Amino acid sequence: MTTHNDAYDEALTRAAAHARTWLGSVADRPIGPRVSADELVKDFGGPLPESGMDPADVVDELATRADAGLMAMPSGRFFGWVIGGTLPAGLAADWMVSAWDQNAGMRYATPAVAAIEEVAAQWLLELLRLPADADVGFVTGATMANFTCLAAARYSVLQRSGWDVNVDGLSGAPKVHVVVGEERHGTIDIALRYLGLGAPTAVSADDQGRISADALAEALKDIPSGAPVIVCLQAGNLHSGAFDPFAEAIDVANRYGAWVHVDGAFGLWAAASPKLQHLTAGVEGADSWTTDAHKTLNVPYDCGVAIVRDSHAMRSAFGLHTSYLISDETGHGDPYDRVPELSRRARGVPVWAVLRSLGRNGVAQLVERLTARAREIAEGVAQIEGVEVLNDVVYTQICVVVGDSARTAEVAARLVADGTAWMSASEWRSQDILRISVSNWSTDDEDVRRSVDALRRAVSG
Repeated sequence: MTTHNDAYDEALTRAAAHARTWLGSVADRPIGPRVSADELVKDFGGPLPESGMDPADVVDELATRADAGLMAMPSGRFFGWVIGGTLPAGLAADWMVSAWDQNAGMRYATPAVAAIEEVAAQWLLELLRLPADADVGFVTGATMANFTCLAAARYSVLQRSGWDVNVDGLSGAPKVHVVVGEERHGTIDIALRYLGLGAPTAVSADDQGRISADALAEALKDIPSGAPVIVCLQAGNLHSGAFDPFAEAIDVANRYGAWVHVDGAFGLWAAASPKLQHLTAGVEGADSWTTDAHKTLNVPYDCGVAIVRDSHAMRSAFGLHTSYLISDETGHGDPYDRVPELSRRARGVPVWAVLRSLGRNGVAQLVERLTARAREIAEGVAQIEGVEVLNDVVYTQICVVVGDSARTAEVAARLVADGTAWMSASEWRSQDILRISVSNWSTDDEDVRRSVDALRRAVSG
């Protein structure tokens, strides 16, 4: 007789085998995919079959057909965008999350995952040197973390102005003024659009992308006294890796009664390192913070983290009370009070597992190692004739040019075609660049050497 466990055994066995094969291939396979999405749609598609297939055979088909379309993002030579790898404890814990199949929304109903996430949240606050009583929500990624924090900000600044956005909506509300640096990440603008707050006011930044505190002060002077104001800062510029002058900028914002939000998708982790925490000096004075555990911490997708000092603002923005949900009666609140979802997977469990695996010292070493690898790559590529490093490499980002924009784009295309390493083309300071983001825990000396050599080949043509 087939039992419930038997129904899973062979499918899981084959999935584990395919996963091991995939992970074992990453060191040597070309970084980029070998087929297009259109080709894969034809391969996977066609009319829905009339009859089903054995689950284990489905797993085989899935793994075999997908292989050529997979990007080797877990590789130590993948530097495109800011995408971390996955540490072993995080990957294994994420498998457990899927097997447990817990809806992490309610503390009463799923106490194990709720407790694990609460501990992970407290450990994060300790590591990032943020207020111990701040509220923490686990969301899909940095985009939704920014949305979550800015929703709490919107509620708070309007409430101070005598407007209850939960009851009265935005129609007729006082205008919420949002001031940002001109080099903020685009997810800030998307979050503001989602929240109905419109386009922000952008103020000047220096040659590394750091917001000017003087320009911020000038912009705030022009806002009517007592109007609702949000200021957005960043820990880790998308291109240069630079950090805003938090102490100075937050002091300016506080003088005008602004809520200060910090987008620290990958840079906030500098606070966990004694050697790098000077980059985030003063950041604890803000009102909300965003980070993405999939980036620097290297947990699996998806795991953004929204942190808000004012728990009332966060829970007012997202809390829901209805008869069919069994609310927590201890005063801790439910996980769904802190995020824009009622149903979700237990994203904080892999965070707990990685933090438990690394410990405080291990996290610091991880962040420091990523930064050290970035500097090694910068030093290596700077030795290639015709290549120029544009930014001060203070963290994990490197921006390079090879002559003019056309030449840089040509070299970028050759590098991708070579397949040894992946460095993404971008535009910064009105010119085409190659951006190198060092985010993977596994990047080692050999990866650095091979990646620099690949760029050298691409330059030589």
